[in-house]
Amino acid sequence: MPAKKPAAKPAKKPASAKKPAAKPAPAKKAAPAKKPAAKPAPKAAAKKPAPKAAPSANASYHLSKREDGKWQLFITGSDKVIKTFATKAEGEAYAKEKAESTGRAVLAHNSKGANKGKIAKK
Repeated sequence: MPAKKPAAKPAKKPASAKKPAAKPAPAKKAAPAKKPAAKPAPKAAAKKPAPKAAPSANASYHLSKREDGKWQLFITGSDKVIKTFATKAEGEAYAKEKAESTGRAVLAHNSKGANKGKIAKK
């Protein structure tokens, strides 16, 4: 049998090859002084007015008298006037035609008396 060679021992590192000295830990900086919390803006000022939604499909036609004496026709929830009329009768006739074609109701407002501006009952 062949003779085994002894395993080579790792060479020792010379004394001059020591690990470098550890760096000192950086000094902790003092935390900055806390500033007082800013007050939130008032909610009323931050609110934006919500845009008006488009009239729904089941909205009604409203016929009401204006300050200049003319009658106006508009849809519930809308500020846009569809048409103006010299008399209430003209407005009601036109509104009935529009209501029949679109499947909506017509609401005529009172122009005089204690119920001025309120919807007239028929």
